[in-house]
Amino acid sequence: ELGLAEAHQTLVKNKLRNRIVLQTDGQLKTGRDIAIAALLGAEEWGVATAALVTAGCIMMRKCHLNTCPVGVATQDPELRKLFSGDADHVVNLFHFLAEELREIMAELGFRTIHEMIGQADILKVRELPLEDWKLKHLDLSAILFKAEDNGLPLFNTEEQDHGLANVLDHQLIAAAQPAINSNEPVFASFNVKNTDRSLGTMLSNEISKVHLGPGLPPDTINFKFVGSAGQSFGAFNTRGVTLSLEGEANDYVGKGLSGARLAIYPFANSTFIPEQNIIIGNVALYGATSGELFARGKAGERFAVRNSGATAVVEGVGDHGCEYMTGGEVLILGDTGSNFAAGMSGGVAWIYDPNATFARKCNKEMVDLDPLLAHDEERILALLKSH
Repeated sequence: ELGLAEAHQTLVKNKLRNRIVLQTDGQLKTGRDIAIAALLGAEEWGVATAALVTAGCIMMRKCHLNTCPVGVATQDPELRKLFSGDADHVVNLFHFLAEELREIMAELGFRTIHEMIGQADILKVRELPLEDWKLKHLDLSAILFKAEDNGLPLFNTEEQDHGLANVLDHQLIAAAQPAINSNEPVFASFNVKNTDRSLGTMLSNEISKVHLGPGLPPDTINFKFVGSAGQSFGAFNTRGVTLSLEGEANDYVGKGLSGARLAIYPFANSTFIPEQNIIIGNVALYGATSGELFARGKAGERFAVRNSGATAVVEGVGDHGCEYMTGGEVLILGDTGSNFAAGMSGGVAWIYDPNATFARKCNKEMVDLDPLLAHDEERILALLKSH
């Protein structure tokens, strides 16, 4: 309530409120909670925990341990069999929330949500029968203050231009039409700069509209980029897409990777030693489910966080590598930072550790350190050849 009221009042005071959408979340369980949030200035509301409980969550606080006893937050196939949630139950929850909100709106005399937003003067402090020393000096007037609107709407009325009409992905989609329509292999090259974000994401959306399920055959679409790519290079890219980048990439490389192959390597005329320098930013492969990433250089922090199925080869990582990883394969041909494998409950990571420093950097609460076996060596050799 404090942050919501302050944000709304500040935006209204500076005549900016109608240019943005104000969303709030946290402890929204009933229609009354949503009504209060709307009166304080929110026009969108995030209902997360309540919806999760409706789907079967029993609040065991084990989401990060992969041991959810009702199969809601786990990758364990046996535990997932215990999931008994139903999407219709969640739909019913929101129907009931909307119904209660509508009743409250009718009581207050509001016809629409937009009429209700920011009318904090409607809220009153409840009178308690017994004076409590904790509440005695509590002053809520700052929260319940209604800012002067200066004749401007108290909700979003202006659309923001995010520049999507000019993004590079439109060129990728045009070049990939033969592959999308008739599975013909496509090859093309493009220059990139750090304002080119989420390369291949819109392309993968177009592919998914036509090729459901497994997607295109591997390497059907081959695009090479030269330059410094912006954030989320290859994010959510699907099977059949291969993106190679000569240069470097920012954070979130391969975020949500869904079957594509990404290869990143230094410029041809580069003078630095690749394995001693960072070539991709933080949080690469965040939430990846499948696909491959090959990076000729080091990655930043939280590499492969929450990876559940992708394969990666990289030449060093920062702190918190493979955090909360539940599946997939990671081959690290260099040093790691501290707290490696924290919360890691699945998958495998092979670490090249000639200086014998990895053991003290690894969080061994949920993982074991084992020597290589014959099948490990075979798999590593195959990955090195691909790399």
